[in-house]
Amino acid sequence: MLNGKIAIVTGGGRGIGRAIALQLAADGANIAVLYAGNTEAAESVVYEAKQMGVSAMEIQCDVSDFDVCKNAVSAVTETLGPVDILVNNAGITKDTLALKMSETDFDRVVDVSLKGTFNMIRHCYSTFMKRRQGRIINIASVSGLIGNAGQANYSAAKAGMIGLTKSIARELAGRNICCNAVAPGFIETEMTAHLGDENALLGAIPLKRMGTPEEVANLVAFLASDQASYITGEVIRIDGGLAM
Repeated sequence: MLNGKIAIVTGGGRGIGRAIALQLAADGANIAVLYAGNTEAAESVVYEAKQMGVSAMEIQCDVSDFDVCKNAVSAVTETLGPVDILVNNAGITKDTLALKMSETDFDRVVDVSLKGTFNMIRHCYSTFMKRRQGRIINIASVSGLIGNAGQANYSAAKAGMIGLTKSIARELAGRNICCNAVAPGFIETEMTAHLGDENALLGAIPLKRMGTPEEVANLVAFLASDQASYITGEVIRIDGGLAM
């Protein structure tokens, strides 16, 4: 379905990013895993991807750094080829009530999730334009749609990502490039492991369970495929009905 395509997945070493990278590889895409600090995890994803018969590489990359992102995209292009699919998944949380939130914690979350998404799009933009093809999938969150107490920084970053998605979709649609956002709810990852009372959490979800990284990955793979060629500027929730 994605045979021969070149895909970048930021935050691709763990959690949702890992599942996305492996699903794209299973569908035939060559994969570049961008990661912040856990080299062992990224190398594990690359190893598994290569076992599927595709090319894969890992690159350490702080997506909040404009020039580092530029160098990462250049390295992918030189090693694997021009980028066809960009999945902006990198994100962090530093949760607390706004009253207690430091400026540093606000800035860092926005810099990684929102500015990092812009940085990566910016450095893939000209390639997409010249080739008149491409898929951009931004991993947002239902927190960016409905807000979440204790996540003013994260919710603001994800809401900004949704606005960025729609703007880029309008800019690139004339060149046959689709840009969409996926908005997960509560997904079983390390990031959600600390959320506390599971019964209260599940009670807020109509489907009465958390989602899996693989379910998010399946949606991303669909949006990356030719089957989604008439979908752009969309925000698709995958949240068990939490935000409906």
